[in-house]
Parts: sequence; structure tokens; C-alpha cells
Amino acid sequence: CALPISATKMLQEKTGGAQKQAGYSFIQVAASKSSAFADDVASLMQTGKEAQDRKLAMLAMRVRSVASSSADPFAKIKGLIEDMISKLEKEAAEEASAKAFCDSETAKANAKKDDHESTISTLSSKIDYAKARITKLKEQVATLTSELKSIAEQQAEATGIRNEESAEFAVVEKDYEDGLEGVQLALKVLREYYAQSFAQVEQPATSSHSSKGGAASSIIGILEVAESDFGKLLAEARDTEASAVAAYEQMSEDNKIATATKKVEVKHKNEEITDLRHTVSEHSNDRDSEQEELDSVVEYLSKLGDQCVAKPEPYEERKRRREQEMDGLKNALDILEGQAIGFLAIKSHSRRM
Repeated sequence: CALPISATKMLQEKTGGAQKQAGYSFIQVAASKSSAFADDVASLMQTGKEAQDRKLAMLAMRVRSVASSSADPFAKIKGLIEDMISKLEKEAAEEASAKAFCDSETAKANAKKDDHESTISTLSSKIDYAKARITKLKEQVATLTSELKSIAEQQAEATGIRNEESAEFAVVEKDYEDGLEGVQLALKVLREYYAQSFAQVEQPATSSHSSKGGAASSIIGILEVAESDFGKLLAEARDTEASAVAAYEQMSEDNKIATATKKVEVKHKNEEITDLRHTVSEHSNDRDSEQEELDSVVEYLSKLGDQCVAKPEPYEERKRRREQEMDGLKNALDILEGQAIGFLAIKSHSRRM
């Protein structure tokens, strides 16, 4: 029957003396050493071929060499296989740990990268909005400043015209007042003169007297018309002047209010421009800091890529191949343990000649 190496070793260590006393001898029955390990060598060679691993092929050659040259090949071959399994298990653990580290660090770095990019995008939007607002406010301030200049020019022009009109009115008013006063004085004198003249003449009316009275009435009539015209012209001039003064004062008041309002708007807009420039400066500094941190994260990701990604084959493929190698090695151990090595107890009778 087939016995494992441990059983074989135990028989050899514990039954040596008994064999001598009882006349038994346990002898190992097997084929040649090279043929006894043929299955192990074939299994290792096949696994190495499937996994495309030269290490297993080399291990198979070492097994073949040990099997043909060693006095105790089982222990040595088993040691070789177990060493290879331990090495593969260690490599698998180290690579799994490295893979976990890479996955964790890459995920964290990508999260930071996304966070920095989002923050930079938000800051850039705020900066762009502030700059656009500043541009618009500057245009509005320029428009208001132009309007203030126009109002001032209009006010100066209106004041000049008003002064000219006022001066002209003063002359016209004086002329009309003087003319009216002259006509009124003339009428007074004529009326008094003709009244006295008619009072001194007490005789029947003659054609000559009648003619003088008609002439006086005609002159007084003409002067009365002139008095009426001068009075109307003076009144019209005064009304026109009063309307012009009222219009000028209303325009001046409107310009005063408009100027004050627009100056306040200019002040507030300039203050907003100052605040926005401060905001742009702060956001720009924050964005620069975020960009520096983003650059550091991107550089770290690049290093992680060199460390974690730049491999000739993916981790999953290496893991699958290593598992295949370990299965092949364990199968070789099973074959080794189950080698058809038996011990036959042959009782030999000692015959003395």
C-alpha cells in the first residue's frame, strides 16, 4: 500500500530494532528515483507552461535533478515546493497590499482632484462675474459722467441765455416804462393846456375854434393809443420775462436734482467697483492656492500611475496566474505525498549454515 513520507520516516526510526529482533525487514518498493518523481516533474512543467512562468519550469528541473541525485529526495523536493509556495504567497500578500494602497490612494487623490477642480471652477465663475460686473459698472459710470457733463453744459448755456434775455428785458422794460411815462406826461400836459385854453375863450364857437378843438382831440387820441400800446407791450414783456424766469428756475432745479442723483449713483458704483476689485483679488489668490494644491495632487497621481498602473500586465491577470501557479505547486505536493511508495515487510529467516 502507498504510505506518506511521515509514515515511512516513522517506520524507519521506530522499527529498526524490532526488525532485527523479529527477523523482519521493511524494504521500500519503488521504481527508479527518476521515474518515481516523473508525475511531479510533469505536473510542474505543465503548470509552468499554462502560467507562462519560467520559475516553475526551473523548479521542475531542480526536482528532476534532486530526484536523481539525492539520497532523501522526498524531503528536499517537498522543501523546494513549499519554499516556492511560501514565496508566491508572500508575493501575493505584498502585491495585494500594494494594490489596496494604490486603490485607496488613487481614490483619495482623485477625490481631492475633483474637489480642487470644482473649487477652481467656482472661483473662476465668481471672478468672471465680478470682472464682467466691473466692466458694466465702468460703462455706467462713464455714461453718468457724460450725462453730468452734458447737464452742466446745458445749465451753463441756459444760464448764459437767461442772463442775455434778462439784460435785454431790462432795456426793453426801461424803454417801455420811459415811453409810457413820456406819453402819460404829454397827455397830462396837453389835457391841462387845452382845458385852460377852452376855459379862457368865452365867445361863440367859430370855425377856427372848432378846428383847434378837433386838432387837440386828435393829438390826445393818438397819444392815448400810444399809451395803450406801450402799456400792453410792457405787460407782454414782463409776462414773457416771468415765464422765461420760471422755466429757467424749473430747469435749474431739475438739473440740480438730476446732478445730485447721478453723482450719488457714480459714487455708489465706484464703491462697488472697488469692492469687486477686492473680491477679484481675493478669489484670484484663493484660485492660485487651489491650483497649486491641484498641481501637487496631479503630480502625486502621476507618481501613483507610475507605481501602480505602469505594469506589463494588469493586477487581476497577475493574481490569476499566481493562483494557477500555487494550485499547480499544491497539486505537485499532493502527488508527492501520494507517491506509490510502499513498504513490504518480508520476514527473513536466518539460516545458519
